[in-house]
Amino acid sequence: MLIHMMSHKPPLNPTPNPNSNQSQNPTTKNLFPSPALSLSLAGIFRHGDGTSKNYADVEEGDEANGGGNSGRREDITEISSENSALVRSYNDIAADDDDDDADDNKKKKRKKYHRHTLDQIREMEALFKESPHPDEKQRQELSKKLGLHPRQVKFWFQNRRTQIKAIQERHENSLLRREMNRLRDENKAMREIITKGACPNCGVPASANGTIIPSDVQQLRIENARLKSENEKLLAVIGKYASSESPPARSTCSPGEDQAGNMKCSLDSCCSIVGLERSQIVGIVNKATEELIKMATGEDPLWVKSFETGREILNYDEYLKEFSVENFTKNWPNGSSVEASRDSGVVFMDLPTLVHHFMDANQWQEMFPCMISKAATVDVFNTGEGVSKNGAIQLMFAELQMLTPVVATREVYFVRHCKQITADKWAIVDVSIDKLENNIDARCYKRPSGCIIEDKSNGHSKVIWVEHMECQKSLVPNLYRTIVNTGLAFGAGHWMKTLQLQCERLVFFMATNVPSKDSYGVATLAGRKSILKLAQRMTRSFYRALGASNYHTWNKATSKTGEDIRIAWRKNLNDPGEPLGVVLCAVLSIWLPVPHQNLFDFLRDETRRNEWEIIANEGPVQNIANLVKGQDHGNAVTIQAMKQKEKSVWILQDSCTNAYESTVVYAPVDINSMQSAMTGCDPSDIAILPSGFSILPDGVESRPSLISSRSEDKSTEGGSLLTIAFQILTSNSPAERLSMESFESVNTLVSCTLQNIKTALKCEDD
Repeated sequence: MLIHMMSHKPPLNPTPNPNSNQSQNPTTKNLFPSPALSLSLAGIFRHGDGTSKNYADVEEGDEANGGGNSGRREDITEISSENSALVRSYNDIAADDDDDDADDNKKKKRKKYHRHTLDQIREMEALFKESPHPDEKQRQELSKKLGLHPRQVKFWFQNRRTQIKAIQERHENSLLRREMNRLRDENKAMREIITKGACPNCGVPASANGTIIPSDVQQLRIENARLKSENEKLLAVIGKYASSESPPARSTCSPGEDQAGNMKCSLDSCCSIVGLERSQIVGIVNKATEELIKMATGEDPLWVKSFETGREILNYDEYLKEFSVENFTKNWPNGSSVEASRDSGVVFMDLPTLVHHFMDANQWQEMFPCMISKAATVDVFNTGEGVSKNGAIQLMFAELQMLTPVVATREVYFVRHCKQITADKWAIVDVSIDKLENNIDARCYKRPSGCIIEDKSNGHSKVIWVEHMECQKSLVPNLYRTIVNTGLAFGAGHWMKTLQLQCERLVFFMATNVPSKDSYGVATLAGRKSILKLAQRMTRSFYRALGASNYHTWNKATSKTGEDIRIAWRKNLNDPGEPLGVVLCAVLSIWLPVPHQNLFDFLRDETRRNEWEIIANEGPVQNIANLVKGQDHGNAVTIQAMKQKEKSVWILQDSCTNAYESTVVYAPVDINSMQSAMTGCDPSDIAILPSGFSILPDGVESRPSLISSRSEDKSTEGGSLLTIAFQILTSNSPAERLSMESFESVNTLVSCTLQNIKTALKCEDD
């Protein structure tokens, strides 16, 4: 509006007539035709110190009649610092014109600007966190409490929403730029794959119908290449001792020496591994601890809460200003993407036990079986103080996965530090080291991440989780791009919900007072523990078989209905936990227009099992036992009985669910072995080969979006990402080779199951 008026204003008269009145001044008329226009020019002024101050302007003439033109739409537009300077210059001109017209007694009353006090801003901030869109009654009550005009309160809330909206728009633009770069990289890679005409995973030539059948020689070559790669990485991690006669000792200190001596010796032995001096290692973990504490406790403007999803978004401008980060992004050839998230919650585990689980690689992996496919402690820099592990520093490796072979795993090396902050508060800090990353060619880099654990009463702990990671850009399939790019796949919320679920499982495993309506069919406590232990082993075996880890070599084929299927096979020679012989695994991932929770409830419901299970179409399925293992009744272990060719078949099923991921895992079991386990016998020798489903929300409702006051814009449920996995024993002899009939059988099994699910949920393709 200002630019429009400037372009049409008449030139100023260099020799003004002193007898002219206000009505003859065209400049004043064009600049300020009405008091309402001068009111609309007031907004957000940005001061020279870089801070934003909210001003509420009320003309004395407007207060008496309730703000003048009450029917006018009161839209407040945020004005940048350049425009605000222009507004002030015109106000000065208007003030000079009013002084010239003082003789005519038509001088207008000047505006009064009110600067909010800290107490007023604090009260309005508190209400803003609860209700960003307060109604008229709330504004009236707050204005009386703070001694402000209701319009001043209204303007402040409008300006605050505009500020949040600008931050979210910048974040959304950043995501869109990354998405564009990924699409460009994927297009380039797909062109290369088409040119080569071979499998992108292993280089095996594809057959005419798209099915890849690896031979024994090809399988051995692939396995040999994988082992060679892992051996080279291990040599790099231990410092490339090939030129030395023997590696240095881990520690030369005797057990009787003090803690300071132990720390010095252990750090000295590991300096060559990470390429840093002892003091540098300690300095890095101490600095990372300070950053983690600030990231865990910081509020707005460091973290901005999204109105649509309720999750927090890291404001990177504030982050760079707060921590003075140098070389914020890694110089990877294909570029990098940064993910940052924070979540908190209460878990059913005491603080010392929780700390011990985090510092032991095996127990840490057991706490997150669906997210960690491999974990190891590469070396220990400092063992810490006794049992508490206070001050411990150790180098760790982890391979992170999604429950699908479609998305590649993430390998990350990092230093984990355990530190006691106060008497009842501890920090578990993870941070990657630049020198180490350069030696091992890692594709993921952990910026200061981890959790703050606070001890609560009755064996409970409050956990604040911060996940901050930078990863080299890789090709993510369109199906999973949204959930990966938004941080839902590997973000703090997923880690937090998984931790709560596993802690609940441990509590219910040891419980002796579970209500009978929630658990039935197993009479003794020993039998209950035996069945839960067997179900846990079955589910972990399923997670291990389903991911994209290099445990398997996945080959691509085409299903009967046209979808892509990943197929892998392995030979079990001596593992008593599953049948001996050749095991064939087939996995299919697809999007379905069904909400995540609805799909999970359908697949775990035994009364609807015959709608999708091929072998359960001869009659109803009956629940023999039900063992609840969490507060949500969807987290349960059941034993189901069904008829198959006039024979009774028992199925062990384990269902797990949270807001980020759900699984339904099942396997047929020998009836006699199952009855023995129900009486409390050790289930370790029961061979079991699981199949099942992994269900993820598609992430559509989690995309950063603009602020909207309409409730209908916030009610999107989204669909689900369903992964179907079947494992079948093709031969009892490990020496027997795979046949084409085996591939056809598993292909038919997957395709028919998918079609049955679509039919039952009425989501067939048009």
